[in-house]
Amino acid sequence: MTQTAGKILVVDDDPRLRELVRVALEGAGYGVLTAADGRAALTHEGRESPDLVVLDVGLPEADGFEVCRRIRARSDVPVLFLTAHDDEVDRILGLELGADDYVTKPFSPRELVARIRAILKRTSGVSERAVLRRAKLSLDNNSHRCAVGDRPVSLTATEFALMSQIMRAPNQVHTRVQLVDALWGDGSDIADRTLDSHLRNLRKKLSDAGCGDAIETVHGVGIRLGPCAA
Repeated sequence: MTQTAGKILVVDDDPRLRELVRVALEGAGYGVLTAADGRAALTHEGRESPDLVVLDVGLPEADGFEVCRRIRARSDVPVLFLTAHDDEVDRILGLELGADDYVTKPFSPRELVARIRAILKRTSGVSERAVLRRAKLSLDNNSHRCAVGDRPVSLTATEFALMSQIMRAPNQVHTRVQLVDALWGDGSDIADRTLDSHLRNLRKKLSDAGCGDAIETVHGVGIRLGPCAA
């Protein structure tokens, strides 16, 4: 099969799981790189520039959280965590470190492929309006760059898609259901805490750049775009 859908780096110390994921992704048209430990993952990510990294939390050499920290220090490549148990603390920590999504083991290869497709769609999608602006906040959907005035703001693919969704309808109050459906697809089982983590990270990054009022909470309803003036 001709692989045109993108290049995925799969990092897991279990060779059977790596092979399972490799077969599923190649069957979906993706090119696949693999690594068995954190050190090799960082080497591959730096040399090969994958379109997305599937990253196990429990890795030798450097664990998945440390690998994600180092990747985020130099790249905004989307990261999807694989976690061995349904531990909310681990999932939330991963999202706060800059991961875009997570899948809990054991998982369906079909579910993993669907999550990857959703992330890459958000990463590569272009809004009808290429550049969205609100006062000093700007979002360029072509280059995937966010800025507050002259200050660039580094966002993950999910954070960028979330901000873009809000900015495309600046006067609308967006409910949680609407945001989850827009970012992860109708009927998604994404938890409220996952959305909260992305919103919290987004607010902090924008506030640190000098735009602390970019996202307003309408209690009992949802969120909307703020004036972006402070």
